[in-house]
Amino acid sequence: MTVVVALAANFAVAVAKTVAAVISGSASMTAEATHSWADTANQCFLIVANRRSARPPDSERPLGYGREAYVWSLLAAVGLFVVGGTVSVWHGITEIIHGESGPENYLVAYIVLGVAFVLEGSSLLQAFRQLRSEADEYDRELLSHVLDTSDPTTRAVFAEDTAALIGIVIALLGIGLHQLTGDAIWDAIGSILVGLLLGVVAVILIDRNRRFLVGESASPQLRQAAIAQLERMPEVASVRFIRLVFVGPKQLFLVASVDLVGDAVESRIADTLRDLENRLQAEPNIVDAVLTIAEPDALDRLA
Repeated sequence: MTVVVALAANFAVAVAKTVAAVISGSASMTAEATHSWADTANQCFLIVANRRSARPPDSERPLGYGREAYVWSLLAAVGLFVVGGTVSVWHGITEIIHGESGPENYLVAYIVLGVAFVLEGSSLLQAFRQLRSEADEYDRELLSHVLDTSDPTTRAVFAEDTAALIGIVIALLGIGLHQLTGDAIWDAIGSILVGLLLGVVAVILIDRNRRFLVGESASPQLRQAAIAQLERMPEVASVRFIRLVFVGPKQLFLVASVDLVGDAVESRIADTLRDLENRLQAEPNIVDAVLTIAEPDALDRLA
């Protein structure tokens, strides 16, 4: 839902900014139009990411297709950098080199940027509500959760919409200073700043997706919660080792070494472990679980 709202808002804003850029001839407005078209294309990537990553595990992908979300989100972040950031910086530099652009219709630019601020703000509010609810559930600060969440699509929408609102403010300042001073350099500087802003956001998103693609471990809080869940099972005496790795948005692969209660025979132990694994996999966030028996003299080494 968050991505669909963002797609609708960005498409409407992109069309409006493009019309305003043509009418006004503003470099900052052109940068903002490029930004919004890049965001619109990115939302399409994110919709693909959501759909492809939601496919259930099968014989070819026993851990599911969750990591496809990071591949498509990575492509969206690269697109934001290349299309949005590079074009905006290039356009601003071109304006500075070649001097002032044609006459501007400032009123159209101000109206469109005001409408864009409202639409982008509504999309950001949708992402904010979802992330705020999740942050409260995990007892995290909002910004910390935005960076740490395993859901790349919601993080991307939040980051892009935040950058869009900041970009609109920059564009307003650039156009306003152009109007007050009569010097087009302010408008061109606004375009460059918007491009640099998009580049910073893209680098952050690329880094986060890269980390999850190569195998991001779960947080200490999630590991402790998994240990507590295992030790609540009547058959488990203690947990000696646990490893939790994200294999998709809110999807975990669990490997653990446990001590079982009693001294059952080997065949019975195997059945008990399979039953425990099945119960763990019934949890919505556990894609697969592998349990082994801890060595009798092994030192505790939870990690």
